Amino acid sequence: MKRFYAYLIFISLFISFNSYGQEFLVKGKIVDAATGSPIEAATIYAETLRDSSLITYTITNAQGIFALEGKTAYKKARLAFSSNGYQSQTKEVTLEPVIEMGTIKMEEQVQLLEGIDLIGERVPITIKKDTLEFNADSFKTRPDATVEDVLKKLPGVEVDSDGTITVNGKEVNQVLVNGQVFFSTDPKVATKTLSKDIISKIQITDTKTKEQEFIGEEGDGENKTINLTLKEDKNKGYMGRLSGGYGTDDRYQANGLVNYFNDTQRISVLGSSNNINNPGFSFDEIYEMVGNARGGGIGFNRNGGFTIGNMSFGFGQGITTSSTLGASYADQDKGKYRVDGNYFFSYSDSYNDEKISRENILPDGRFFTDTETSFVGTTNSNQGSANLEFDIDKTTRITVQPNLSVNNTNSTNAENTESRDEDGNLINQNNSLETTDGFRRNFSNRVELMKKLDTVGGYVRLYFNNNNSVNDSESFINSQSSIFGDDPSEQELEQQTIIDNSNDSYEVGAAFRQPLNKDLYLDFRYSYENNEQKNERSVSNFDEVSGAYVYNSMLSSDFNFNTNKHAPEIRFGSNGKKFRFNVRARLEQIALDNEDFIQSTTFSKDYSKVLLGSFFNYNVGSKRLSIRYNSRLNLPSVNQLQPVPNVSNPLNIIEGNPNLGPEVNHSVYMNFNNYNWKDRTGLFAYSGINFEQDKVVSITTTDENFIRTTTYENVNGNYNGWMGVNYSKQIKKDSVYTLKYTIRPGANISKQVGFTNGRRLEAKNFSFNPSVGLLFNYKEMLEIEPEYRIGISSTRYNLDNVEDVDFTTHNLAVKVTSYWPKNVVFGNDITYSYNGNLGDGFDKDAIFWNMSLGLQMFKKKATLKVLAYDLLNQNINTRRTTGQDFIQDFQGTVLKRYFMGSLTIKFDSFGGKGAPNKGGGPRFMRL
Repeated sequence: MKRFYAYLIFISLFISFNSYGQEFLVKGKIVDAATGSPIEAATIYAETLRDSSLITYTITNAQGIFALEGKTAYKKARLAFSSNGYQSQTKEVTLEPVIEMGTIKMEEQVQLLEGIDLIGERVPITIKKDTLEFNADSFKTRPDATVEDVLKKLPGVEVDSDGTITVNGKEVNQVLVNGQVFFSTDPKVATKTLSKDIISKIQITDTKTKEQEFIGEEGDGENKTINLTLKEDKNKGYMGRLSGGYGTDDRYQANGLVNYFNDTQRISVLGSSNNINNPGFSFDEIYEMVGNARGGGIGFNRNGGFTIGNMSFGFGQGITTSSTLGASYADQDKGKYRVDGNYFFSYSDSYNDEKISRENILPDGRFFTDTETSFVGTTNSNQGSANLEFDIDKTTRITVQPNLSVNNTNSTNAENTESRDEDGNLINQNNSLETTDGFRRNFSNRVELMKKLDTVGGYVRLYFNNNNSVNDSESFINSQSSIFGDDPSEQELEQQTIIDNSNDSYEVGAAFRQPLNKDLYLDFRYSYENNEQKNERSVSNFDEVSGAYVYNSMLSSDFNFNTNKHAPEIRFGSNGKKFRFNVRARLEQIALDNEDFIQSTTFSKDYSKVLLGSFFNYNVGSKRLSIRYNSRLNLPSVNQLQPVPNVSNPLNIIEGNPNLGPEVNHSVYMNFNNYNWKDRTGLFAYSGINFEQDKVVSITTTDENFIRTTTYENVNGNYNGWMGVNYSKQIKKDSVYTLKYTIRPGANISKQVGFTNGRRLEAKNFSFNPSVGLLFNYKEMLEIEPEYRIGISSTRYNLDNVEDVDFTTHNLAVKVTSYWPKNVVFGNDITYSYNGNLGDGFDKDAIFWNMSLGLQMFKKKATLKVLAYDLLNQNINTRRTTGQDFIQDFQGTVLKRYFMGSLTIKFDSFGGKGAPNKGGGPRFMRL
């Protein structure tokens, strides 16, 4: 840790050394030259005369007044004044404590004719109607930075350790390149692979639906979209990266990515293979090849697999060896068409050992279950999707979105379970081995026709959705169950289960908007959906006499499950500039029909429910307040309805309830966000609550031998709520250092209700989870990112014989990256975690430390690196969860310490119009 303390001293000296400089304040007002009216959201910025590096910037308020504050060692600077739709102005000034600029009159931008030369400016930020636009070159980063690196520099933008991006508290759910999808809408695929030096503008908008995008309506503001526009001289050519590494314990990784750009056309190909839980889409020069370091990554599930957008690869937690090959294509002609598509092939095998210790709560006591499992599995999948948009004319658009996936899986799971009473006496035991082969095919498609009826805002939308899936599996299970105590017994089960399941869903719908005036509108919508599920479950028990499997009709089923839903809806709303709202009422009429041909059972259900919803949004400048209410109907699953026992686990028999009704979920959510561009401070506050009416919950009966029989019932009383605040501030001094800190206090409450042995069980949970994070960067030579999170959890039960559960977790992480001396990159990623209330036999704390040392060569086109993963060999995967009738501790397989050497090579070749902007200042562009 000595080197870490040296870093801290290093920072202190730099801050002290650079604390002297010229403080200045530039004041003035910007107005329209023709009308004299103030111009709101105009950008004022100061940059150095030497290399046009950004010093500071601000924007005007509603009265057109600005106050540009800064501190710099330079004596002179260039002031620039810019606003969308107006001619920009610049002025060279000598910096003084106070500079009065008076009133600055800006002329409207005259429509430019083809062939006129203009000076291209480096305006750091431009605020348009619904778009926030940053000039990538105005935010200094190291030369080899990725898009993710420059995003960390932008005010109001935060990038978590796992790559999740938020803009003033709102999560970015897609990143586009020149307005087109890059492999997937998953933001990390683009931000972690594309170099910053090919990006011209970074545009941030509210995420819009296809409908909102077509009619020009603003998004609801709950998610953000980032669009990366390529530089003109980088828009023709190719760029790529190749990386490979090998380490101890035969750990390895190899991946490659090539992008070809030709104006609006893009072709991308990637491939990857590794055994370190890495999806292979990141080319991080420092921390790449560390696998699933903090439980993050592109998105990891159970048993070792990962997901990219809505595509999944592998099984989940554990350790996965995977290989992936993919290609992506995009092209567009504005006003005519926009197309993009991708294809992935992947293969993976995973293994995972788990240990679970569970305290089961009964009305008159409790018992304890210890389970150990060992899982291995393989999967290969082919997945392809496309988005095709065609503009028939200026008022008509057709959209087609097909998606196809084919997956084959094979897995083996060994499990040992023991149950003991409160005195530690062994009551029952079960050992099982299950092997499963599975096949799944899914095809979905959405066809949509939208037509504008007038210029006021009237339109009609017709759509058709289909989803057709096949899910087949064959499994063999062998288990031995033992009951101890006064009446001991043993049972052996050898069973074959063949499942043939198909699901065909079709939906047609229409929407019509009638404008009432400039802002108000009335919507009429209708949808019809038909869903037919066919499930054949054939169970056979092994007969020792005949030596063959014998069909068991009592445990088998063959049923058709059909759902028909009609849903008319009416909406009244407004799309005003400052105030937007809608209120809606939706009638859902659902008919369920089920027929089981083996059990000779049938049941039909009809549901009719009026569901209400509303949305309110108020915008004033940079401030936004949103409130929404929504109600949703959730139907019980087939397994919850089907009255056929599942005895694959003899200690826990499950049987559905055909009398279940639907759940109704009522949710209220509100948030407020504001970003002060003058002070570079952002505030995001949010709160919400869900009430679950008639929630489907487990009804469990446990006998004297702790054998559980579970069915389902509708109950009331379940809810969950949350609230939090996100406050961030950025401090910047010239191009010397940047300091950004974020404070995030948050809290959650919930109530879970269930039944055991006829008694109602309730568990109320409250948790408080504050965190604070810091990002300090000195001259792109040193970067430090510390973060601390604490979790305080309290669970209260309604039974007197059950002790309440209180525990605290701590998580302290720091990432330190040095780019000094030149061409040497030294990175340390250290996380300390502590879970204070895990049971005996589970690791409570650990220090997880990754270290890398890289040498950049050949003008930073290649990086030679050695990496130490989990340097102290303390990586753990433990957690505690609670429910209305249990307290459970978990520990699973994780990657442990290894060392790896790697080489990364970057290559590119660009041509076309324009010349690279090597000087960093203004240049001439041909329009």
